Amino acid sequence: MDQIRCDEPNYLIWKWHPTGSQGGDTKRETAIRWGSSLRVREGSAAAFVYTDKDGSPQDFIEGPFDEILKTSNLPVIASIIGTAYDGGTPFQAEVYFINLAQVIQVKFAVPFFDVYDPRFLDFGVPTAARGTITFKITDYHEFIKLHRLDGFTLDDFRKQVRDAITRYVKDAIANAPSAYNVPLIQLERKITDINDAITPKITERLLEKFGVTVTGVDLAAIEFDKSSAGYKSLMAVTRDIASETTKAQADVNIKNLHDMQQINAGNTEATLKAQREEAQYAQRKTTESANFAAYQVEQQAAVGIAGANALGQMGANGGTTMSIGGGGSMDPAAMMAGMAVGGAVGRNIADTMGEMMQGVNQPTGAVPPPVPVTAYNIAVNGQPTGPYDLNTLTQMALSGIFGKDSLVWKAGMANWEQASAVDELGSVFAAMPPIPSTVPPIPSMPQTEQGE
Repeated sequence: MDQIRCDEPNYLIWKWHPTGSQGGDTKRETAIRWGSSLRVREGSAAAFVYTDKDGSPQDFIEGPFDEILKTSNLPVIASIIGTAYDGGTPFQAEVYFINLAQVIQVKFAVPFFDVYDPRFLDFGVPTAARGTITFKITDYHEFIKLHRLDGFTLDDFRKQVRDAITRYVKDAIANAPSAYNVPLIQLERKITDINDAITPKITERLLEKFGVTVTGVDLAAIEFDKSSAGYKSLMAVTRDIASETTKAQADVNIKNLHDMQQINAGNTEATLKAQREEAQYAQRKTTESANFAAYQVEQQAAVGIAGANALGQMGANGGTTMSIGGGGSMDPAAMMAGMAVGGAVGRNIADTMGEMMQGVNQPTGAVPPPVPVTAYNIAVNGQPTGPYDLNTLTQMALSGIFGKDSLVWKAGMANWEQASAVDELGSVFAAMPPIPSTVPPIPSMPQTEQGE
């Protein structure tokens, strides 16, 4: 009786040999005796491959398993041979142990092949790659179906795997410069993207062709033959382009800097000008505000002087009468009255200006209230004028414009009254000189020729 077991420390596929037999002794290797014990470790499977005229049927027993072989353990034998062989008669089968837990790593290296930079197709650069692929057997039924287990070696299997993945790695690297828009000499910058691109293709290929499940693809390095003519030519061309590009970029940067400085200078000048104008405007407004009272007095004085001049002119015009024939005569009294009124008004305005200027010159916050002034309106040529204070009325009385028979009125009086009836005006007429007994004749104006 035999013990069918696998004690190999590291294997993927291992063929069992009976104790004492030599490799290649097919007759002895395939003579399995009933009653032999079978031990299968966890993570492994034992495959019994039978040979008959209908093909190669198999029985599989997964571990953990440790029992005596019987027809009940091997349903294929029970269905083909029946119970006639119960007992010690051997049956023909090959036994293979398959490691389901073993993870296999295969290092691969893609030898140098020419890769072209899409910008410079005249220079082929020898490029190589290396890495590691990791896989294991998950579907041993499919694995046995795809492989002839007799004569299986792991080294041969690894070589087959390397040959299978080389095509995918070369294709991915050759197209990477165009696919990722990267210079050939910087291809390693995209090594992760290339690795991610080839992993699904390799996984699908190895499962379909070899019945193994890929658990990892690691593209470790992409290398160039730096001693090759293609590499040296490509580096020379790219170096010149890089130098020209750097110079052009520097020129652009300098121009941009110059333009920015001009813009900033223009903005600074405009800003300073605006600030200067704003400061001048603010200073002007501050000065006007500080001297507003003086400015107001100045304007009022100009208006008063203009009014006085106009009133005097009215008096002068009012004293002239024109004849129908084109001649004219002067009314001295009316002209003198108008001129006197104009002068009085001018002096009155001048006095008011003086008082206002004194108020302006007073410190801020210490301006005294205006002194009460008694003022009367008088009737001149049937028109109310004034009001005039007592000093102005005195001057008008001296000039003959204002007399005791003149009608006067001030605030508080009900009606116009003669000046002689107002006691407050007595002082005005006290300084009036007596009226002379005779009035010198007024020379007549020369007659002008008709039409002049």
